[in-house]
Amino acid sequence: MEQIQYFIDLFMHLDTHLSAIANEYGLLTYLLLFTIVFCETGLVITPFLPGDSLLFATGALAATGSLNLSTLLIVLCLAAIAGDTVNYQIGHLLRNKIASHENIRFIKQEHLDRTHIFFEKYGVKTIIIARFVPIVRTFAPFVAGVGVMPYSKFISYNVIGGVAWVFSFLLGGYFFGNLPVVKDNFTLVILGIIFVSLLPGVITYIQSKREPKRAIVK
Repeated sequence: MEQIQYFIDLFMHLDTHLSAIANEYGLLTYLLLFTIVFCETGLVITPFLPGDSLLFATGALAATGSLNLSTLLIVLCLAAIAGDTVNYQIGHLLRNKIASHENIRFIKQEHLDRTHIFFEKYGVKTIIIARFVPIVRTFAPFVAGVGVMPYSKFISYNVIGGVAWVFSFLLGGYFFGNLPVVKDNFTLVILGIIFVSLLPGVITYIQSKREPKRAIVK
């Protein structure tokens, strides 16, 4: 229960927590941010870590001078790209178990199903699009590895998606995070980012559930 409350507090006051961490740990803050982004994109057991909201809040903090924007762009792009690469390799290693429908304890089937829906709809572009959809972002490279997508094709989409994702939210926070209307309602803005990020996945999932029913009606 205490852990749940901690994560809720972390999401609700992300800007405050980041500011305190930056003030206390200095350069180690970059390593911490790298680790969080890497784990959120690279490990299928940590899709609950903050992604979009973390990047936005980090950008807002960089605008105050507490962190260097150029360093953040480089460090977090590397984290996002490296995370997806590791996730792809994990999926590649486990592809036989997935293909034989063996139960893997730390992977939720519903998350895999949702990601498969995205691949069916968008193809290899899912690697880019998924960057902006929580949970799907974590499982897309894993599914790509399971499906034996050629790594030469995967890495190009991985780099494009990773850079686009980091730049979008980090620069968004940098330029807009400290506007009075945003700063005074930062929690609502973070919740809004989370809601908008989740929306495409929810819509796609609902559509996938409705399509079989429509086919039956016809």
